[in-house]
Amino acid sequence: MPDCNYGDRLIEDMSEAIIQTPFAETYAERRQRLSAQMREATGGTIRLGKETSNLFRDRTSESVRNLSVGDFNHLLKVNDADHSLVTEGMITYGDLVGATLPYGYIPAVVPQLRSITIGGAFAGVGIESTCFRHGLTHQCVNGFDVLLPDGSVVYCERHGEYQDLFYGFPNSYGTFGYALSMNVMALPVKPFVKIEHVKFTVAEQLFTAVESFRQQDDVDFLDGSVFSLDDMYLTVGRFVDEALFTSDYTYKNIYYRSIKDGEVDYLTTHDYLWRWDTDWFWCSKNLYVQNPLMRRIVGRKRLNSVSYTKVMRWNSKWGVTRRLNKIAGYHTESVIQDIDIPIENASEFLRFLYHEIGVLPIWICPIRTDAEADRYSLFPMRPNATYINFGFWDSTKTRELKPPGYLNRKIEKKTGELGGIKSLYSDVYYDEEEFWSIYNESEYRRLKQKYDPAGKLLDLYDKCVLNR
Repeated sequence: MPDCNYGDRLIEDMSEAIIQTPFAETYAERRQRLSAQMREATGGTIRLGKETSNLFRDRTSESVRNLSVGDFNHLLKVNDADHSLVTEGMITYGDLVGATLPYGYIPAVVPQLRSITIGGAFAGVGIESTCFRHGLTHQCVNGFDVLLPDGSVVYCERHGEYQDLFYGFPNSYGTFGYALSMNVMALPVKPFVKIEHVKFTVAEQLFTAVESFRQQDDVDFLDGSVFSLDDMYLTVGRFVDEALFTSDYTYKNIYYRSIKDGEVDYLTTHDYLWRWDTDWFWCSKNLYVQNPLMRRIVGRKRLNSVSYTKVMRWNSKWGVTRRLNKIAGYHTESVIQDIDIPIENASEFLRFLYHEIGVLPIWICPIRTDAEADRYSLFPMRPNATYINFGFWDSTKTRELKPPGYLNRKIEKKTGELGGIKSLYSDVYYDEEEFWSIYNESEYRRLKQKYDPAGKLLDLYDKCVLNR
């Protein structure tokens, strides 16, 4: 890696640009072009015209106007002085990490699927194994350009004219506007990550250990996997300059299976960041590509979240598995959720998931909030507190017909009882009154009236619950 002890690096107009646009437009020219598109867009639902999406809910809108944002995918600047990056919002984390690693940096939070865009993680809620120290994706954003529904572009930061939008943008899902560029916190990296898998058989002991590892300054990454209530692991990662060996989980070997097999492992920093991507955590089993023969047939290049998402969209459109399950007499429910629970209630929530939902494995990721966590008006959390994110992604099958969203409603109810909050990237079953009691209707309406008074963009409830 090049020496990082020198001044800011302007990237966009140099050969190091991650992706060159056909006409070599600058960011300012791209921004001006998109502003004109937004001003001219009338009628129908406005959406971003990009190749990737990590929303796990089917949309119902028929009349759509797509904004051409696919070329907002450049790393613009590397700031050595304050360890920050300036990047366009539609770049995927796979491309962004590919651009920043040669300069010795990664974004402070790198969500675990390389197909996620940084703007999507900001407007939604991005998470990964650095969150125990740095908080969620939006807590690592210093400022951003946002394209408003009237076509204007404003810069939002913690202090200034648009600070209300700065704190209101996370969890808004593009209903106020779109982040075109962002200044984000960056972490200096070393070539390798040493990981240790620590086993627990008692939930309370695992969550006590989370707080213990959080206090250790040399711990850089922390997440966990639950295979059963007596077979749980925290994976502790530390940057190192040298590795005794390195493992490869991009083809024949499967990362989540390795967690049980050995206490210590080494990965390159690049491969650590994408350790979950090859098998979509463990969800690749539903596509039968965890079979060794199928992995060889599919090939290394197709074993990733980008490929799986395309298959998921195709299946959602044509309903192949839905028809097969109907023929077999099964009733299915998609249970794909990320739930953040205060750590003092984490053991109770884990037992609830195990006994009443039954989806395994479960991913757990500690989050440490900052002093401003309650200022993010659409995703408020307690300041200076530790939460545990529970990620569980699968489909359940029963012979008995249950009401729509039966298990998901149980999860939503338990989340409220335990003081938690749920991400909105997947199916949501709250009624309108309950939804707005959680996601701050009064502030949302104020921001909507201020920044989208004509209602050009969808309402948050319409978008995330009614799937418009």
